Amino acid sequence: MNTRNEPWSVLSELQKHLNQYFDGEGATANASSAATADWIPQADVEEYEDRFVLKIDIPGVDPSAVDITLEHGILSVAGTRDKDRGVSNVQRERSERAVGRFHRRFALPETADSNAVQAAGKHGVLQIVIPKQPKAQLKRIKVALEG
Repeated sequence: MNTRNEPWSVLSELQKHLNQYFDGEGATANASSAATADWIPQADVEEYEDRFVLKIDIPGVDPSAVDITLEHGILSVAGTRDKDRGVSNVQRERSERAVGRFHRRFALPETADSNAVQAAGKHGVLQIVIPKQPKAQLKRIKVALEG
């Protein structure tokens, strides 16, 4: 039996895991998503002075059917994209878009105001706006002189 050593496949797998970790999907987040999802939608995360904005690609999914929850600083986005049931007499098909259940999780920083989160969908993109809590203002204390 001839066994061939493939060192690049191990390196490639390591790179994939590192990318997932540094993209904010560490081992636990990735494992839970992979266990409950058929596909994972792409997302952009933007931070502004007063808010965070998540833009999640979910073409073909009704935004009102997406389940968004926030618990213990973890924002979860889940839903299902069904296969198009258009023409029934298709003779050949090439299907590249994933279908089935999707799930993404995002760990929010302590500065996020979890009571004011808003979500809206437009053109296949779900946008979630998470305001930041008002920052503590610097307060000057005047020292009184005795005597």
